Amino acid sequence: QVQLVESGGGLVQAGDSLRLSCAASGRTFGAYALGWFRQAPGKEREFVGSVSKLGGVTYYADSVKGRFTISRDNGKNTMYLQMNNLKPEDTAVYYCAARKDLAVGIAPYDYWGQGTQVTVSS
Repeated sequence: QVQLVESGGGLVQAGDSLRLSCAASGRTFGAYALGWFRQAPGKEREFVGSVSKLGGVTYYADSVKGRFTISRDNGKNTMYLQMNNLKPEDTAVYYCAARKDLAVGIAPYDYWGQGTQVTVSS
């Protein structure tokens, strides 16, 4: 069982940066690949990016490539999403999720956090 808790969301202006964290409970954090997703009001949940168990491999959605960076610190049981040059269209609730194997795009994940709101004003 893995429990995930996101934090770091907030209200920022376009062009600003924000770093989200995803803290996990349990001693098996390193056994899971992780992903970030987001969901804007009235829209489907969208894949943002994912990272392998040891952090050596990352994937990103085209919409965030070059602006967002995913990293993880297995010693701290935490994953991060560094978001730079934020745009109003990045406004959404951001979720982290965990699964056994690395995946790209929408895929079944075993565990989800409760989400953190990111709002980018123009």
